[in-house]
Amino acid sequence: MNALNILLIEDETADQLLEKILVAKGYAVINAAKPEANIPSLVANNDTDVVIFNIDSPKKYFQDIHYLNQNRPLPMIIFATDDTPDTIDQIIKAGVSAYVVNGLEIGRIDCIINIAVARFKERQRLKVELEKTKSKLEERKLIDRAKGILIKTRGFTEDDAYHTLRKLAMDRNIAIGEMAKNVIAMAELLK
Repeated sequence: MNALNILLIEDETADQLLEKILVAKGYAVINAAKPEANIPSLVANNDTDVVIFNIDSPKKYFQDIHYLNQNRPLPMIIFATDDTPDTIDQIIKAGVSAYVVNGLEIGRIDCIINIAVARFKERQRLKVELEKTKSKLEERKLIDRAKGILIKTRGFTEDDAYHTLRKLAMDRNIAIGEMAKNVIAMAELLK
């Protein structure tokens, strides 16, 4: 039995075959919503693990896809017939985990879902890593700026300025980046 809860969005022209396939494979199809439904609201109000679109073209869903990617990231899979380069480019930028054109085959559903979930998890890991790196870089800039203030106002060498920041941070039991912010704020106050 598959433990994933799937929100399925289908065009009115879809024959509901995908919903039957998913249920037969043990997935819980939360809501076979019609395209006019409020997709972010459906995701928020249900215990959704994966969103699957079975549609002709994702163009009318780009706003919802971007919103979900920013506010409630989930693996998203789109089965569609639109293979235009512009659509594919927008889908990639929107963060869709799998975009399958004219390829709804019963035997591949599990594999497509598993790959989409794995790709989504890897993308989320990379996002977290990128945020950590940005945070460290920002902290480094603050430390360098605070060291510059200490060098200019106190005549310290660069090493002395760093060790002073570090000792102040340790004495106050705060991170060195936080201490750097305090030094910068104090310098701004005393200008």
